[in-house]
Amino acid sequence: MDNIQIEKFVRQQIPQADIKVGKQFMEVTVPVGSLHELLVTLRDSKETLFDFLFCLTGVDFGQQLGVVYHLRSTVHSHSVVVKAMCGDRVNPALPTVSDIWITAEFLENEVYDLLGIHFSSHPKPRRLFLAEDDGFPLRKDFSDNINVVSK
Repeated sequence: MDNIQIEKFVRQQIPQADIKVGKQFMEVTVPVGSLHELLVTLRDSKETLFDFLFCLTGVDFGQQLGVVYHLRSTVHSHSVVVKAMCGDRVNPALPTVSDIWITAEFLENEVYDLLGIHFSSHPKPRRLFLAEDDGFPLRKDFSDNINVVSK
């Protein structure tokens, strides 16, 4: 499938998706409530077969926190980027995709550790590098008064 066909396929699933075709990837931004269902469909559909989650990244967009999923079909050799934004900066949450791609289990824990985004139904939620009270250092509003070097 080319980007036009993938866009048509996604719009059939989620008409309200925001789709932008970039230089390298097509980006699909979906509401949180539609995220898991769309990702299962993208993985399982014969037309798409996005069987490889090659990157899952948490991002602080300023007003919102979000997660970016880079997907690839090893069968069809096409790629897509799916984004979802958390509606709440205080208690950000998204559904886990570790039941779709097992590699997401580690990556979601990393996103939680560094940005504080919780993944509902995650099988083993935990911080990987930091203590529970260390805060979330990749947030734009993070302040580290202990390790800051003053001039």
